[in-house]
Amino acid sequence: MNAPLPMLVAVVAILATTLCMAQAPGPPPLPPPTASTTPPPPPPDLASDADLEPQVTIIRRENDVLEEVRIQGELRFVKVTPRNGRPYYLIPDAGGQAFLRRDSLDISLKVPMWVLFSF
Repeated sequence: MNAPLPMLVAVVAILATTLCMAQAPGPPPLPPPTASTTPPPPPPDLASDADLEPQVTIIRRENDVLEEVRIQGELRFVKVTPRNGRPYYLIPDAGGQAFLRRDSLDISLKVPMWVLFSF
């Protein structure tokens, strides 16, 4: 009498597993497009707009090379590449009266990453 009970539990477990694994039916198919549905017009081609492209002026001097970058006529930055040394950038301040010197154009916050312990 004890043998049929484990067999019954096993059959019920197998049936429950197959019911849990059964997949729900997929979504209904989409209706066909109607003639009144027209695709939207493509966006304007901004890549060919000459006003948005940077204008770069390269000035070669004895000891360095200057690259002035202007967008819509406004000076955005000057890249200075000395003959001996690392290049740096001159960025105009908010008033446009003075330049700020930076080693890169990246203005994100740099968090110190000191090694305190190593094993």
